[in-house]
Amino acid sequence: MSLVRPDRRRVLQGLGATLLLPAFGARTWAAPAGRPAITDGIQAGDVMDGRALIWSRTDRPARLLVEWDTQASFRSAHKAAGPVTTAAQDYTARVDLAGLPADQQIFYRVRFEDLDTGALSEPVAGHLRSAPTQRRDIRFVWGGDTVGQGFGINPDIGGMRIYSAMRERRPDFFLHSGDTIYADGPVPAQLTVEEGRIWRNITTEAKSKVAETLDEFRGNYRYNLMDTHLKRFNAEVPQVWQWDDHETTNNWSPSKTLDDRYQVKDIKVLSGRARQAFLEYAPMRGVSADGAGRIYRKIAYGPLLDVFVLDMRSYRAGNDSNLGSEEGGPGAFLGAEQLEWLKKGLQGSTATWKIIAADMPIGLQVPDGKDAQGQARWEAIANGDPGAPKGRELEMADLLRFISRQKIRNTVWLTADVHYCAAHHYHPNRAAFQEFEPFWEFVAGPLNAGSFGPNPLDATFGPEVVFQKAPPQANTSPLGGFQFFGEVKIEGESAVLTVTLRDQDGRSQFTQQLHPMPSNTTHA
Repeated sequence: MSLVRPDRRRVLQGLGATLLLPAFGARTWAAPAGRPAITDGIQAGDVMDGRALIWSRTDRPARLLVEWDTQASFRSAHKAAGPVTTAAQDYTARVDLAGLPADQQIFYRVRFEDLDTGALSEPVAGHLRSAPTQRRDIRFVWGGDTVGQGFGINPDIGGMRIYSAMRERRPDFFLHSGDTIYADGPVPAQLTVEEGRIWRNITTEAKSKVAETLDEFRGNYRYNLMDTHLKRFNAEVPQVWQWDDHETTNNWSPSKTLDDRYQVKDIKVLSGRARQAFLEYAPMRGVSADGAGRIYRKIAYGPLLDVFVLDMRSYRAGNDSNLGSEEGGPGAFLGAEQLEWLKKGLQGSTATWKIIAADMPIGLQVPDGKDAQGQARWEAIANGDPGAPKGRELEMADLLRFISRQKIRNTVWLTADVHYCAAHHYHPNRAAFQEFEPFWEFVAGPLNAGSFGPNPLDATFGPEVVFQKAPPQANTSPLGGFQFFGEVKIEGESAVLTVTLRDQDGRSQFTQQLHPMPSNTTHA
């Protein structure tokens, strides 16, 4: 039984993008050409605990100003002033709104104030729903892999339509599971795809080559934000971002050797520039003035849900055969500090459901070519050896053992990366390593990229394919229809969690209902 009238919720959630909102402040200016401009729309992010992060970008040094209210009239508006943004931040800025009333429709509008003249930009309006403190229905969507394999904004089909399909589900938030851009994937004017069809792209200079300079990485984010479906989605649906490899380059790790397309040959230099651009454009808090920031974090979303957002890229050792026997050594993937953070967070969580947002799957084999000796090299956790855990699997075994021994209930893994959708069930009775409780992993994506798969499974943790849908040939274009996002709904009264995998038109492909187990109330 729903605790929120769905007809009222749909109406309220649709208001933010359609209302003509009053002016931001009392001042008006007669010379629009002299005003700052909001160049790339607005985003809200990391909504939790009476807070929401608001992001935008302008065209000059200016101060970000945000007003918010629980009414679209803004009659009792609250004001928040952000920092001054300059070219050093690529004119991106954010304000962390605090003191939001719980479980309310929040209307907000954004302007920039010119530092020299005080002129104000035209306002851009957005909408979000604040996090609950009481049990209520929750719906969110997830996916990954945007503008990959050269498939960019196609004007013939109206752009990235899957973002409209996700928006029409009226989610409370969106979890982007990584590959938010393809910095290594130029976007040509056109591509010939299956059945000889032509895929056309809007093109820009930044997407004409692999990203190497900081501005080229920034230009990849600006390219995606040209899409009208994505900009409307961003204004109506709060985001939770994580990153993976393509924000830098394919399968990057400390051992990455850059190919002939790159003049920059130092992966540390390249990944440093990529990280700065990601943190400038991600609608997430915790980014300091020097551009530093930790990507892994917890999003607390009321008594029914905690989301643990992982970073499987920043702390890994170099990609190799992944067969080492020393835990935390060459096989590091999450790294010791992040792994300890995750254990403590899961142990201390009082939420019914603990979503573990992983940018890569656990049991799927994701290859990364071969090393100099001709031995298979691996990009993810699995290593193709169905026996006892080795390499990066040792960290996973340690985590799963901890979850089992501490009786941490109701963990669900969500991921993307492999460009098809799937539902995997892990059970110790099928596994070489058996010190864990059964759990589910759900895979979604891509979101406007080439489709691939399916990948073979590694039996170490006993995964079973319950469902999968993949294209008949590798690198199928979005015209082929194999684009997928996932949806999670938690029913407020019963706490039943339902996962639905949907295609690019929002049609259900698979549904799995999970009933909550009683939580452990005492922790060792």
